Amino acid sequence: MKVLIVSDSHGWSEVLQELKERYEDQVDAMIHCGDSELSADDPAIEGYFIVRGNCDTENEFPYDIIEGVEGKRIFVTHGHRYKIKTTLMNLMYKAKEYEADFVFFGHSHLVGAESIDGTVFVNPGSISFPRGRKEKTYAILEVDHNTTTVCFYDETHQELMALRQIF
Repeated sequence: MKVLIVSDSHGWSEVLQELKERYEDQVDAMIHCGDSELSADDPAIEGYFIVRGNCDTENEFPYDIIEGVEGKRIFVTHGHRYKIKTTLMNLMYKAKEYEADFVFFGHSHLVGAESIDGTVFVNPGSISFPRGRKEKTYAILEVDHNTTTVCFYDETHQELMALRQIF
């Protein structure tokens, strides 16, 4: 399984179109973790599983998605409804309720990945307005047998090797 994860694009439709053109034939799913600030009929987000963030006004976007990809359960949310800026505990409990293998979220604009009780949590950072570092980022998660690798890339598609996580 290979998944593209992006979040917090805040109206920058061109980058979403570019990511789609670059990866749609290479990944099993493309995920947007909210705050696209685009309408549901915008061509840039066609093909993405997308959730509603705190800056989104589009009612067609759900707040949470549970999606099955290659036999794995993925829980996607923006994070603002779970207070992720202060704790991942609320998100962890919801992930357990959903029996999620992976949780993808945004909101904080802070890039990172960690495993909690066997569930891998990924925040791809922000592709528009990063916090905590200068690079605008997105992530590619790949599962190969029992190994999960999360790689983070900047907007020029260069991997940020120091951020790579293997679980």
